[in-house]
Amino acid sequence: MSDGLLIVIPCLNEEAHLPALLTLLCADPAAADARIVVVDGGSTDASTDIVRRFGANDPRVVLLPNPKRIQSAGVNLAVARYGADAQTMIRVDAHATYPGDFLTRLIEAAKETGADTVTISMRATSDGGACFQTAAAAAQNSALGAGGSPHRKGGGRRWVDHGHHALFTLSAYRGAGGYDESFTHNEDAELDARIRAQGGKILLAADILIDYFPRRTATALARQYFGYGRGRARTAAKHKQPLKPRQLAPLAVAPAIALCALAPVSLWALAPMSAWLSLCLIYGAILGARESQVCAVFAGIAAAIMHAAWSAGFLREMLTPTRISASASQTQNA
Repeated sequence: MSDGLLIVIPCLNEEAHLPALLTLLCADPAAADARIVVVDGGSTDASTDIVRRFGANDPRVVLLPNPKRIQSAGVNLAVARYGADAQTMIRVDAHATYPGDFLTRLIEAAKETGADTVTISMRATSDGGACFQTAAAAAQNSALGAGGSPHRKGGGRRWVDHGHHALFTLSAYRGAGGYDESFTHNEDAELDARIRAQGGKILLAADILIDYFPRRTATALARQYFGYGRGRARTAAKHKQPLKPRQLAPLAVAPAIALCALAPVSLWALAPMSAWLSLCLIYGAILGARESQVCAVFAGIAAAIMHAAWSAGFLREMLTPTRISASASQTQNA
């Protein structure tokens, strides 16, 4: 296999998306001589069989078991195993869909700007799941759910502190030490902090847009955002980073909910939570009307779950910090 490009796909139970994704990547001219590594964290569906079938017909595609299961460890493992002769690595998350010229446009953006890392925009959408997934997608595409995060907005190209990971020069990736495998969530922002610290430049190519599929149930969404909150707290503590205004607002949600315990003493204790929940529900109803989708009306409920779980996860980590073991994790975050 030639040198140049390494494509890494962290995967866990993605049989629904892998066939189309691998077909798309293999057809991109930029992947003509690339190595495409699917790093599997223990799938119990047909994911590994799908990768093996592709590999049998196309030597560019290989399956790499990831015993530590989480994405940070999987990408590091792929780079260590297959990246010796590569100059560029592109991370592709299996739980999404991509434009047909995705690889080509990323490489062109890196060459044109001299960026060490190229990040991209993402748009949440339903892949035919339950009504709740549509509601979660509407929430994540809005200011209520994303808080004005740059890589959720689309647009042009600009230099940023962080974005949704896509392309790395491997010199920058290795120079920063790769992903911290003790992080099960927020490993991307934590790595970006180290890349910036060594003088690396991070480009947001917001014109390169992918479609991301949110969690299908309230429980799965809450679990995901609880992990995000814990990861953000660990990143802030590790790098002594102050929170941005869009992160400070949801941080107050868990305390507002906890304050409700004082309602028997004073009904005013319900006021903060009532105000926040009313805002979420009203905003969600407006989103639903704007998008003309019945399910999107429930975006406020999805956003409330995201806020509360993120806040609880952040405060949990700040109050009882733990060193998360990558090998002990049982899930991957998308």
